[in-house]
Amino acid sequence: MNEADVRERLADVRDPDLGDDIVSLGLVNDVKIDEGAGTVRVSLALGAPFSPNESAVADDVREALADTGLDVELSASIPDDLSADEQVLPGVQNVIAVASGKGGVGKSTVAVNLAAGLSQLGARVGLFDADVYGPNVPRMVSAEERPETDGETIVPPERFGVKLMSMDFLTGEDDPVIWRGPMVHKIITQLVEDVEWGELDYLVMDLPPGTGDTQLTILQTLPLTGAVIVTTPQDVALDDAVKGLRMFGKHDTNVLGIAENMAGFRCPDCGGFHEIFGSGGGKALAQEHDLPFLGGIPLDPEVRTGGDDGEPVVLEDGETADAFKVLVENVANNAGVVRRRGVSEGR
Repeated sequence: MNEADVRERLADVRDPDLGDDIVSLGLVNDVKIDEGAGTVRVSLALGAPFSPNESAVADDVREALADTGLDVELSASIPDDLSADEQVLPGVQNVIAVASGKGGVGKSTVAVNLAAGLSQLGARVGLFDADVYGPNVPRMVSAEERPETDGETIVPPERFGVKLMSMDFLTGEDDPVIWRGPMVHKIITQLVEDVEWGELDYLVMDLPPGTGDTQLTILQTLPLTGAVIVTTPQDVALDDAVKGLRMFGKHDTNVLGIAENMAGFRCPDCGGFHEIFGSGGGKALAQEHDLPFLGGIPLDPEVRTGGDDGEPVVLEDGETADAFKVLVENVANNAGVVRRRGVSEGR
């Protein structure tokens, strides 16, 4: 058994999203065989830890090499041409922005449950509440602990396995936030540089609604893997969601898909399902712009109240929790597609 033999076997493993085998796509970084130790080490260009599709690829690799008599050791990394000094957030594999064209569509709720859901899968996750004018993520998860600092770096607190940072931690409870564009740019840049995120698989960014200075600062500063656009089925929300799509398109940022929030209400008394804000708008928007539809989240009072101690709904059981879990897996899978396609097209 040599490297060529291993690669020949790996040529039978297909990428479920890119439509070819992992060898032809350039997704096998390296193969090393240690006959003395009886191991074969395979490095794969997989960039979305704990995404179901990438986990399936890893399982298929193990199966392809199962009868070689060698112990299979897998690792995953996306090659990066930048040095550590040149990288922004060098310890973060994926930065995912959660955005909306307008307020009131449940963007922060989606961001919180996305982060908690990724953590539940086993990923190392951070959540950056970048809505500088209306930060409310700490309240949503009942985060009472504040960040610690040594005067140079900020150590974020954790809730439900997610590292949290928010402007709410840095302002007084009733302090109005009145900042102009340059001030927003400065504070966002400082928070990115000064927060000790450590090693993360995903950093979820909860953006303010609209297409203003904060969004532009993040697009220009951070290496985004992609964005999630949140809308409701209403026409006015869909119209504003298109503005968000155009903003990301102008900055060559991948859109991982459309999430439709408040997609119907199941009456707890009669069991009937009521489409209060209409139906199918998010899916139609995704189809119109040839984008993935990440899933629909029903209107559920439990989302507002949360579980015990501010627990996100995605960590519970039930119809709404299952809907969030589908969204989480779709986001992770699509982040993986972006990373693997970048490797394949750039080789």
